[in-house]
Amino acid sequence: MNLALSQEQSRTKDTTITMTQTGVLVVAAYIAAQILADIGSLKIALVAGMSVDGGTFIYPLTFTLRDMVHKLLGRKAARSVVITAGVINLLMAGYFAFLSKLTPDPTWTYQEAFVTVLNPVWRIVVASIVAELTSELLDTELYHLWVTRITKRYQWARVLFSNSISIPVDSLVFCWGAFGGLMPAAVVWSIFWANVLIKGVTTLISLPGIYLVEEQGEA
Repeated sequence: MNLALSQEQSRTKDTTITMTQTGVLVVAAYIAAQILADIGSLKIALVAGMSVDGGTFIYPLTFTLRDMVHKLLGRKAARSVVITAGVINLLMAGYFAFLSKLTPDPTWTYQEAFVTVLNPVWRIVVASIVAELTSELLDTELYHLWVTRITKRYQWARVLFSNSISIPVDSLVFCWGAFGGLMPAAVVWSIFWANVLIKGVTTLISLPGIYLVEEQGEA
């Protein structure tokens, strides 16, 4: 009897450790993707005739990663992670601004390049963070609505439902907040539609990720 109880406790402990490690990995991946996307957005590229900010290629992963955090740790944790990522991105921009102001060593010849690329354009920084917070918190509520009011079955559907609304909202807020009035409207709309298209494709590719974590947290 005692041996059986000990084995059961051991299995429970192992499961707890595994889920904790999974949670750490998913949260870390989410925040890393947010940071890399914000840095990548400093470049505007031309892809298939459309203007695209570089962050578009990795940022869409954050929506599915957020859904994974939500599924694994619950709505409150998902909200906390979203807000924490926003704060980290703001601190990162401030840090780059601080480094840009420091007097460079005379032997270091890349000060101008560093400032040009990494010194934050605060309008873009603010637009990016506002878009992230707005869309990711909206994604949180849409995901919660699906799993509490509709069904916990068809997990792919909860990701598709929440992302299909939050992604266009994110692109709209960011593109017009960052570039509206600075670029021709046609270019801004080109960036918007390219964002929505690439993010939509990325959602479909990353969607199976929701099955990689177990339902543990409160919806």
